[in-house]
Amino acid sequence: MENHEADDRSTRQRVVDSILQHGPSTARQLADRLALTPAAVRRHLTALLAEGTLADAEQRVYGARGRGRPSKIFSLTDVARAEFPHTYDALAIAALRRLQEAAGSDAVRGLTEERLAGLEIQFNELKAEQPDRDSVEILQETLARNGYAPQVKPVASGEQLCQHHCPVAHVAAEFPILCEVETALFSRLLDSHVQRLATIAHGDGVCTTHVPHPVTQTTATLQEVTPS
Repeated sequence: MENHEADDRSTRQRVVDSILQHGPSTARQLADRLALTPAAVRRHLTALLAEGTLADAEQRVYGARGRGRPSKIFSLTDVARAEFPHTYDALAIAALRRLQEAAGSDAVRGLTEERLAGLEIQFNELKAEQPDRDSVEILQETLARNGYAPQVKPVASGEQLCQHHCPVAHVAAEFPILCEVETALFSRLLDSHVQRLATIAHGDGVCTTHVPHPVTQTTATLQEVTPS
């Protein structure tokens, strides 16, 4: 019995880790990813839902919807995220409130920029070591080293940089400037006009940043000569 319970706990942790790494997932995706049967996945998902580790919702369908009910998609709750390391706690929030009251929002911005300076240093070191490597890949590795569980997904208009964990999510929920400064850093490091599409701090399942394809000289020329 004890071995069976230990195996269940181990498998459920694998489910949680998979969602952390890959983002909100369907039961079929989890079964394929973890080499489990659909019945086994459903059993573990039911247990994780009951204990409050996961939340479920209908999967969004873009375009024409096929027959049958939409699949359920499973994501981590705040309870589950709290099990992973967070850089700040309630004391940090209280300190930032006091700083903002005493010195204004610019002081909070300055402190945030100082906190992210380490990421910029790591990125630049990797870039110097591997100058021909894609900058988005280098940023992904930098974020991975700092516990953000990043993933890069190609899309038609560029790439999406997804962060499945945010070490400062609870603080950023009250101080959105943290997300603003981080987005500005990504834009500077990638030399691109990136756009933040979603954040964990504001209730989304993953922090998502759109990195558009570089504007080529041909594209720029066409834009200049195209009449308005």
